[in-house]
Amino acid sequence: MDRPLRPLELGPKDVKVERRPGGVIHLRSPHPLIAYPRRMSERLEHWAAHAGNRILLAQRDGERWRTLTYADALRRAKRIGAALLRKGLSAERPLVVLSGNDIEHGLLHLAAMYVGIPYAPISPAYSLLSTDFAKLRAIFALLTPGLVYASARAPFAKAIDAVCTGVEVIYDLPDAEPSRAVDEANERVGPDTIVKFLFTSGSTGTPKAVINTQRMWCANQAMVDQLFPFFRSDPPVLVDWAPWHHTAAGNKNLGMVLYSGGSYYLDEGKPLPGMMETTVRNLREIAPTWYFNVPKGFEALLPYLKSDEELRRNFFSRLRVLWFAAATLPQYVFDQMKDLAYETCGAAIPFFTGFGATETAPHTLGRHWETENVSNMGLPPPGVEMKLIPLDDKYEARVQGPHVTPGYWRQPELTRAAFDDEGFYRLGDSFALDDPGHPERGLLFRGRIAEDFKLATGTWVNVGPLRAKFIEHFAPLVRDVVIAGHDRGEIGALVFPAGKADAAALRAKLASMPSSGSSNRIARLLVLDEQPSLDAGEMTDKGSINQRAVLKRRAALVEELYAGSPRVITA
Repeated sequence: MDRPLRPLELGPKDVKVERRPGGVIHLRSPHPLIAYPRRMSERLEHWAAHAGNRILLAQRDGERWRTLTYADALRRAKRIGAALLRKGLSAERPLVVLSGNDIEHGLLHLAAMYVGIPYAPISPAYSLLSTDFAKLRAIFALLTPGLVYASARAPFAKAIDAVCTGVEVIYDLPDAEPSRAVDEANERVGPDTIVKFLFTSGSTGTPKAVINTQRMWCANQAMVDQLFPFFRSDPPVLVDWAPWHHTAAGNKNLGMVLYSGGSYYLDEGKPLPGMMETTVRNLREIAPTWYFNVPKGFEALLPYLKSDEELRRNFFSRLRVLWFAAATLPQYVFDQMKDLAYETCGAAIPFFTGFGATETAPHTLGRHWETENVSNMGLPPPGVEMKLIPLDDKYEARVQGPHVTPGYWRQPELTRAAFDDEGFYRLGDSFALDDPGHPERGLLFRGRIAEDFKLATGTWVNVGPLRAKFIEHFAPLVRDVVIAGHDRGEIGALVFPAGKADAAALRAKLASMPSSGSSNRIARLLVLDEQPSLDAGEMTDKGSINQRAVLKRRAALVEELYAGSPRVITA
């Protein structure tokens, strides 16, 4: 059924296709990328001059919201920047932030950006949830920081005492009277200046320090602006919990707000038991115009929207776009969110998505049109060229553009391996054309190449789509799953349950799970009684499963899974 769409000005949706020998396909937008600033601080200065009283950042403080306007943000960034310059910081001695999102963290980011000092936001989980601080030690050894900030000593004391020997640690924002040195430092900042080091989540390997330059960030935001021109008259308002040490929030969301003069309300909730209520409280008060979340977040929010009319009406009241990223969204969540929006507003609110990487700042594919297939990630925006290399029944994707990293900090071997001989960055992900006869209809995500494997029969198993299919079919019984079967006769699954395992219910779900053959038929499963370990690398700090690490660490359980006839084994 066609539903009227809430009015929305969107950019071009077309692609230029070039087919080359060997089945290689090149995709790029026929539209040139619009001009973008040399440095992101130009946007902060612009909005401080033209909308100085507008809220840039807001954070809940009890019953009220503590706010930071654009004018105050620029003024304080200059003062903090002046103090940072006196500490002799540089790319060789960067600023490191251990704590999560708050206004103070945001000010440090803006100040370092303004005076050209690279900063590295580190996952708080590496300090707060780790027992051996191994990842934190490795990060410090790689970065050699000159200054470390944490929002308070007590929560981070063990990590600081273990790792920060010989490094100055501060818990309050530094402050100094701005001088000509601040302006001179800002003038020296150009497209090749490093803004930040972002660490990859390590979903398939050891985290690496990805160099993020001004060119990457500014060009990427120009791409977003070109696809969503309505931001120019309707700056985005976000209510967002996603952490700034990930590129989705720290680059895409924060950059989108700063570039377009929007407002960013810091949500201290999370899609976890006992924490969703904080998100719901915030969404009852603040109506976003652009709502970003990971699939687990939408899944957790859905029952609240269904049962709470006040929440539902405020949430959808001025919403222009729903946007998911970071993983595949279950189809039922996709459909039900769109149904709720229409029932509440009488107009359809588009549910868009895109694809990117820490190495691409991150936007490198975007779908800004409606589709029935939730795995459609869209097309390259202006300024991006994508090369598709045939890989069985799909394609390996590689990408080139001004938004791509120059490499990994102090790891030249990894940098060389990340690019092919034409200078395209190897994403490590696979895609298929939604419609081979019409490439303009977008690319379907087919998962991480490193996770795929062959059965003993030689049949390829595409793990990403199968995991998504499994989680959706077994909802709400499972939290996550790892797919096994390399060199085996059939596919098995290691299941992380959502609550106490119900063997009978799991057997019924397994028996009813549809398949088209051995490449996607799960014959047996084992329910795990130990959740994935962060220290062992089985999960990332954002909750993503490291498939290979789980299979390696729990090799004995994989053997148990395949012992005897097909079955469901519970702890």
